[in-house]
Amino acid sequence: MPTVRAGPVIGLIVQIILLAILATTVGLGVAGWMTGAAYGLITCAALTRALYGVRIGGFGPADWVTLTRAMLVGCVAALTADSFHRSGSVEVLVAIAIVALVLDALDGQVARRTGSASGLGARFDMEVDAFLILVLSVYVARSMGAWVLAIGAMRYAFVVASWAVRWMRGPVPQRFWAKVVAATQGVVLVFAAADVLPAPQMVAALAVALALLVESFGRDIVWLRQHRVVEPVAG
Repeated sequence: MPTVRAGPVIGLIVQIILLAILATTVGLGVAGWMTGAAYGLITCAALTRALYGVRIGGFGPADWVTLTRAMLVGCVAALTADSFHRSGSVEVLVAIAIVALVLDALDGQVARRTGSASGLGARFDMEVDAFLILVLSVYVARSMGAWVLAIGAMRYAFVVASWAVRWMRGPVPQRFWAKVVAATQGVVLVFAAADVLPAPQMVAALAVALALLVESFGRDIVWLRQHRVVEPVAG
């Protein structure tokens, strides 16, 4: 098997193994299996295409950390889907999500220390982050209300808007505050999923997290608009 294909396929195999472990430990149902398997297949296909597109030999050290986190996110998605049909193990879901969040802080350090940072790795990391937040918001929305879905949908709404508005497709400057805000979403959503705080306090924390996210995306949009390239009018 060519090296370029090894990483995505290994990730898919690991995903299936993790789903099998969940099936034997917490009794993962059909919905969970289908969601987790579909996620693994889509991730494998997307990564394989991306690797061929950038013409690199394979994953770097940091990419393997991100791939591990991606497979854990697949488990969170599977458990979330399963929770709509039967009572699942919240403790397992929360534990896996916490490990995924911890690994999020690790892959960046690995990339810097090994000199293996890349555009593909950064995009992979961002997509995994965004999907974990989306899945957690879906899980929490069942108990806290549909408004929580705005946290998980924010990044995808930005992408959809960029399809229609060309100047929103440009790169934005890296901001440490944006990373803090992104990490806050995951932490707050995990606390909400674990149901460790009284409902009023949890609603307030989620509302603050959403407000921070709106401010962060709003700042990016304002920057992109101010630095947009105005095309000359023909004629």
